[in-house]
Amino acid sequence: MYEALFGAPVIPLERLWTIEKAAPNLIIWAAPIMFLLTGVEILITHLQEKPYYNKQETIGSTLVGLGSVVIGTSLKFGLLFGVVWLYNLLPWRMSLQWWTFIPCYLIFDFFNYWAHRIAHERRFWWTTHVVHHSSEFYNLTVSFRLSWIQNLKVIFFLPVALFGFHPIVFFTVSQVAVLFQFWVHTEYIRRLPRWVEFIFATPSNHRVHHGSQEKYIDKNYGATFIFWDRLLGTYQPEEEAPVYGITTNIGNKANPIHINFHEFIDMVNDVRKARGLRQKLFYFYGSPVAVAQKKQQLARQEKELVNELIEQPV
Repeated sequence: MYEALFGAPVIPLERLWTIEKAAPNLIIWAAPIMFLLTGVEILITHLQEKPYYNKQETIGSTLVGLGSVVIGTSLKFGLLFGVVWLYNLLPWRMSLQWWTFIPCYLIFDFFNYWAHRIAHERRFWWTTHVVHHSSEFYNLTVSFRLSWIQNLKVIFFLPVALFGFHPIVFFTVSQVAVLFQFWVHTEYIRRLPRWVEFIFATPSNHRVHHGSQEKYIDKNYGATFIFWDRLLGTYQPEEEAPVYGITTNIGNKANPIHINFHEFIDMVNDVRKARGLRQKLFYFYGSPVAVAQKKQQLARQEKELVNELIEQPV
């Protein structure tokens, strides 16, 4: 069995097109179903007069999602080339076996947890993820809000590729992991059976992740499995209703350019204005929460100084 699994032949790069053709583009295939279910949710929300959708945010989410699909499809061949090139370097290359999907998915989800967590804890990476949190409403269109620069986070998944999983398995897993997260972005599915809530990132668990209350911030990072959060101390059950959005919500809610790059532009401006290397690094790679608190503190101090100058006798 060992010989049958490991030491698979290298994949000639000149035959890369055959791998690209064999790696199913699941997201493209699933897109019509996702749009259909989203349309059903919009219709039910309208008929029930629920406050789950906002026209401007729905437009923004849809445009961001379409851009993400175009960018992801454009980059697919380049990413596939890199994964195959790395695969060929490994002496423990795994052959294409259906059951290797299971360990690959578990390992991928573990590194997904850490990529997600770091994207919340370090500002540079937050610029590649804040897009997904900027909606003040929680519905299926939020799953479309994937940053146009999120592919920078591929670096966090290099360890998964180094395990030697076949490239077709690796790319199938990465797509299924994205598709799994579609259904959790809804208010209509409440609490599921206890064992499901304990193992999986359900809508209830993920609503917490999108909450902007202090107790909900930076909790429940799991993409498919929530037990990573339980093991690593970042789990929070859903208690009071989450208040969605970010601590300072954005304008231009229908503009995909603004949705994608507002935080990146703010980061660049903050770094440019900061004095000294230490402050510049803080605004570039510090905790987004700490950065927001620091900016609020400076704003209060500036306001107090202005008030003092106004109150001084002429």
